[in-house]
Amino acid sequence: MKKQFDLIAIGTGSAASSTASRCRAAGWNVAIIDSLPFGGTCALRGCDPKKVLVGAADLMDWNRRMKGKGVQANDARIDWPALISFKRTFTDPVPPAREKGFADAGIAVFHGRAQFTGPRTVRVNDDELEGRYLMIGAGQKPAELKIPGAQHLLTSDLFLNLDRLPQRVLFIGGGYIGFEFAHVAARAGAQATILHRGPRPLPRFEPDLVDWLVEHTRAIGIDVQLGTEADVVEKSGSAFLIKGSAGSRERAFEADLVVHSAGRVPDIDDLNLEAAGVERDGRGVLVNEFLQSPSNPSVYAAGDAAASGGPSLTPVAGYEGRVVAENLLEGNHRKPEYRGIPTVVFSIPPLASVGLSEREARDRGLKFRARTGMTANWYASRRIGETISGFKTLIEEGTGQVLGAHLLGAHAEEVINLFALAMRSGLPAAALKEMIYAYPTNASNLPYML
Repeated sequence: MKKQFDLIAIGTGSAASSTASRCRAAGWNVAIIDSLPFGGTCALRGCDPKKVLVGAADLMDWNRRMKGKGVQANDARIDWPALISFKRTFTDPVPPAREKGFADAGIAVFHGRAQFTGPRTVRVNDDELEGRYLMIGAGQKPAELKIPGAQHLLTSDLFLNLDRLPQRVLFIGGGYIGFEFAHVAARAGAQATILHRGPRPLPRFEPDLVDWLVEHTRAIGIDVQLGTEADVVEKSGSAFLIKGSAGSRERAFEADLVVHSAGRVPDIDDLNLEAAGVERDGRGVLVNEFLQSPSNPSVYAAGDAAASGGPSLTPVAGYEGRVVAENLLEGNHRKPEYRGIPTVVFSIPPLASVGLSEREARDRGLKFRARTGMTANWYASRRIGETISGFKTLIEEGTGQVLGAHLLGAHAEEVINLFALAMRSGLPAAALKEMIYAYPTNASNLPYML
């Protein structure tokens, strides 16, 4: 016998949890499904545990930078097992707490992989569920690397649970994961290598600042190999041999651990979407402007599982989940707005961006003034011994609106939010420049970037 619900949410990350909780609060009969521990990628396998490790690595780097400037911490080091134990104090409580929260709210929880059996029905293990509406918020998974020996690669999920950090760690892919984890590994004493197939890593970020970050990354001892393809991973005793190519030139690298950092894809391949008539492409479930499937109006999607046009970021997933809830409860009326959403690479120092790059602005034919500067000699960087920091801002001519802002340096992940607020609120650059900031802070440098 089918179990009947007003809403069935697939996934327990930010997107699905937001939709399920809001619909339940409105009195709907709601079910939520996940084949993994409840909590989603960010809380368990991504943002939150990663930032714990980044915090420790940042402390190590700060000690190094301040050597000879009044700080002597020659014996400071990262105790990796203890750090991972500390990280688990954040992640281990999440699944039971999240499940209890759902249950206390009256949401029916199901553990297992959901598969559609019809336009409004899914099967989970031996249970068949039917919903008036279904919401797909299944998140992402590591992209499949179709190279011989791919089975030897460790995913980013598993890297965050390593009880011991090997001496030599190689990352295949120069995106967020590769740079963030390589910076952590290097500060923890490992020899880190990044192989990136393209000529420039972090392609979604402003090229000038990426080049500065790459130079700095190499300066702290991380081997960044650009234009280098990983072709084969071979087990060699207790280590690995990675055979690659850079153009016509063959390359070989040895490592004790090889990490898959070559991107993630929507985790929807085995949901049997065809049975529900739900169309998809490589970006995820196809949705209209209300985050509803055009091919099956009973289905909505949000977060990393949706081809929504929004960036794959946890805050965006939660935001889209709230949009879906409003459209379910009140009828389709709200469309997501993706203007002014910041994103950060938590390298050390961090790289942050919001809005258009200079090339994107030019390709759109916009008239603007761009200002770029290295800021390592500014007080905020000098006082902490930071040798790499800088910015680029784009201000539209005529309107004075901020088109884009790109920051590299300490607290860039915080200051970028001020630029994002201005963009989403329609505040002109002049308002940011005239603001009276607490001083001395990194934010008080903002007027000099405009």
